[in-house]
Amino acid sequence: MSIHRHQINRRTVLAGALSVAAAGALAACGSSDSGSGKSSGPVKLTYWSWAPGMEKVAAIWNKKNPDITVTVSKQASGGEMISKLITAKKAGNAPDLIQVEYQSLPTLVSNDVLADIAKYAKDVKSSFADGVWGMVTLSSDALYAVPQDSGPLMFYYREDLFTKHGLKVPTTWDEFAETARAAKKAAPDAFLTTFSSQDSGLFAGLAQQAGAKWWTVDDGGKWTVDIAGDATDKVAGFWGGLVEEGVIDNQPMYTPAWNNALNKGTHLAWVSAVWAPGVLVSSAPDTKGKWSMAPLPQWNAGENVTGSWGGSSTGVSTDSKNAEAAAKFAKWLNTAPEALAALVKESGIYPAATAAQSGSVLTTPAFFPNQKDFYDTAAKISATTVASAWGPNVQTAYDAFTDSFGKAAKSKKKAKFLSAVGDMQSQTFADMKKQGFKVTEA
Repeated sequence: MSIHRHQINRRTVLAGALSVAAAGALAACGSSDSGSGKSSGPVKLTYWSWAPGMEKVAAIWNKKNPDITVTVSKQASGGEMISKLITAKKAGNAPDLIQVEYQSLPTLVSNDVLADIAKYAKDVKSSFADGVWGMVTLSSDALYAVPQDSGPLMFYYREDLFTKHGLKVPTTWDEFAETARAAKKAAPDAFLTTFSSQDSGLFAGLAQQAGAKWWTVDDGGKWTVDIAGDATDKVAGFWGGLVEEGVIDNQPMYTPAWNNALNKGTHLAWVSAVWAPGVLVSSAPDTKGKWSMAPLPQWNAGENVTGSWGGSSTGVSTDSKNAEAAAKFAKWLNTAPEALAALVKESGIYPAATAAQSGSVLTTPAFFPNQKDFYDTAAKISATTVASAWGPNVQTAYDAFTDSFGKAAKSKKKAKFLSAVGDMQSQTFADMKKQGFKVTEA
């Protein structure tokens, strides 16, 4: 089902935010393409980014483009970055270029921080999978950033323990449930994996794979919140049922206990994103060479889609006096072979550009020496990523997830998982109304 992205444009998004506090300087919405976008002399651009080594990547550009120099300003990621950007925009001094997480795009668009750079950068669309491109285009004729890295979801499992216990690598979620039961029977002190109430991004990706569209907006600027739809209920009920049954753990990830479970083999698998090998290096150092990766299980046999967890893009601010030059750098950074190779080497990203997702740019992860086709497989999975449907108050939804699903996981009751989805819905909807958005519920 379409998420109505073809109906969204900057004026639509801004029209949905009625209060100055929610939308910033709305008077600027009529001229949000950053003025002429050109400069008559040498151009100096500032790029806010949290990615490690980005200054080394920019140095490659600067050496070859002395008339357009880019200075990287290291920033924090997440909510701190968003707050700082909105404050800078209100003061009229936002940076030219911005590293933006996909889920933050609608928030920045609704606050008039990001410029529509379609006229400068839409020609690179073919460099990216449709689902990834859909995360940066809020309408068919608008483009608010160029994709940089992506985080397609996949299934990681201990190949040695699956072989030992005669477990089947699941291709559907029904098979996943059966594998969880079989694992618990074969190793009573272990679990197939855990449901983590601290990782809202993972849950969002799983819901997206199931078809959830948490936010949509029509051409009149009215948002619809549909977190508590059938798709999300299906995902929450599935995991809640397995936790209640006792065949899936209920502990959060990224804790000493979780690290120990991975390292000791009392968690036999992990639903995660393409960047997982880097986590395993430090979380489960004793298991090098024992893991394999496969596509995410599907809700229906024969389907081939995945959600995403993480990823960012490069946008141009509405305060930039040199939007065309900034967009030129953003395109180079995320599509030029030399830039992509440098991003992989210096920043450790998984490129969103399909041409760089396999071949010589990415080499087999050192932690997966037994799976030489790791990135070839990852590239095929990445191509099936569904576009996410983010809204202007993602953090509110994420905070509600952590609170409500934390209680649900602790209770180990499927009913509590389902009611937690309702909590996310009601809190997200109420927050949008409070901010002044035109909003309804599905």
